[in-house]
Amino acid sequence: MGGAFPTAMGSAAVSLVRDSLRVSLSLFKVMIPIIVVVKVLKELGIIEYLAAPLGPVMELVGLPAGMGLAWATAMLSNIYGGLLVFQALSAEAGPVTIAQATVLGVLMLIAHNLLVEGQVTKRCGVSFLGQNALRVGGALLCAWLLHLILKSGDFLSGPAVMLWLPPKQDAGLLNWAFGEVKNLGYIFLIILALMGLMRFLNTVGLTRLLEALLSPFLKLMGIGPTAATVTVIGMTMGLTYGGGLIIHETQAGHIPKKDVFAAVSLMSLSHALIEDTLLLALIGASPWGTLVARLLFSLVVTAILSRWAASREAVPA
Repeated sequence: MGGAFPTAMGSAAVSLVRDSLRVSLSLFKVMIPIIVVVKVLKELGIIEYLAAPLGPVMELVGLPAGMGLAWATAMLSNIYGGLLVFQALSAEAGPVTIAQATVLGVLMLIAHNLLVEGQVTKRCGVSFLGQNALRVGGALLCAWLLHLILKSGDFLSGPAVMLWLPPKQDAGLLNWAFGEVKNLGYIFLIILALMGLMRFLNTVGLTRLLEALLSPFLKLMGIGPTAATVTVIGMTMGLTYGGGLIIHETQAGHIPKKDVFAAVSLMSLSHALIEDTLLLALIGASPWGTLVARLLFSLVVTAILSRWAASREAVPA
């Protein structure tokens, strides 16, 4: 008996690392080529041309037309890239109100890193184009509704206090490549930790308790109890991590395919709720918009979509 426990622990550790590597490599296969493509687009200045049609859209949601470049950058790269552009634009365009920072924050939080995260959702078994259309359309609708509400009551009309913006990075190719390799390493470590946490929760029975507590609420979203835990992880940690877990759990037969659409849609609209909300708060965006309004909007839209999908499945071919 004395040697059985260490042997079992060693086997469990090896299995955990092996599964984490498999999930990570599955994600990296789609992430790395797109990261390179986005870098090329940025270096060639093509993103600026892609942002031009967004000018009228920005004015529709109460933002200067030039802010379309910040959102386009976020959609093709990530929130940090969008904030770097926002930093340069805000210095030229003048003061930005809290309402404007909040509306732009909602746009970037819902629709960012679309190429990479869209491939992650595709690996989960849902449509790449459908999920990206949901995110872009959802971002615009949520931002427009929020703009109307804030404008109607002249809410958050004071100047945005920018406590922090990401420092400008060295544009050298080696520094960029090293930074991306570090990011991929962090993703693997987080997936390893999350999968370890999932197994621990399963072992001690907390997963079943969490699923029981969440299932009545998530049932309204069309998400079954077996998908509850990974959905919550994706919403709090990020779509890449939640998507990676869904890929693993679906392949293992733990999550029914009917739950995947609703779970991925909800995570697409609202993920990294804590980290990203705090990040946007540092540039003056209000959590009432970037967290509360975004989450409520996501829950309503997901509930509507899940019922629509279920009604389509119920119709005989």
